[in-house]
Amino acid sequence: MTDPQQSGYSSDPSWQAQPPAQPGGYQDPGYQPMYQDPTVQQTAAPAQPYQPGYPADQGYPTQSYPAGTDPISGQPVVAPGYPAGYPATGYPVAAPGPSTNGLSIAAMVVAIVGALGLCGYGLGGYLGAVGAIMGHVASKQIRESGENGAGFAKAGIIVGWISTGIAVLATIGIVIFFVWLANQPTSSYDTGY
Repeated sequence: MTDPQQSGYSSDPSWQAQPPAQPGGYQDPGYQPMYQDPTVQQTAAPAQPYQPGYPADQGYPTQSYPAGTDPISGQPVVAPGYPAGYPATGYPVAAPGPSTNGLSIAAMVVAIVGALGLCGYGLGGYLGAVGAIMGHVASKQIRESGENGAGFAKAGIIVGWISTGIAVLATIGIVIFFVWLANQPTSSYDTGY
C-alpha cells in the first residue's frame, strides 16, 4: 500500500496539511495550508517581517541589590585580600572540617583487639586496658583541640574496660581451677613393681 503523502493526492482531508494548532502564533508568510476547515474561524496575526535565526536578545534583568553585597543579608562581601565591595575571584572553596584524632581511632582498635583476645583463655582481654587508657587520653585531647573522634574514643573506653573486666574474671577463674586441681588427692595406683 502506498502512502498518500507520497502520491501528492488524497481524498481524505486528515492526510492533508493542517492549519497551525495555535491561531495567532508565528506563521511563515509563505505557508499556505492546502486545506482550510470552513467551520474554524481564522484570525489574522499582525504581519511581521520574517527574520531567520533566533529572536533578538531581550537583555537580562538588572540586579536589585548593589554589587559587592550579599543578596540575602545585604551585608558587604569582603574577601580576604580584597577591599570591601569587591567580590573574590574564582570559585568558592569549602574549608575542610576538623580532622579526626588519631589516638581515638587507635584506642578503639586496641580495645577491639583486646576483646578478641578474650578467646585465648580470656587473658588477651588485658590489652583492653591499654585501649581504655588511650581512649581517656584521646577524649581529653579532643575536648582541648575540638577535633573529631569523640565516638571512637568512647567506644575504646567502653570496650576496653569491659574486656579488661572479663579478663580479670577469667584470670580469677583460671587461678581457682589450678588451686582446686593442686588440692586434689593423688591417685594411689600401685603398679606392683
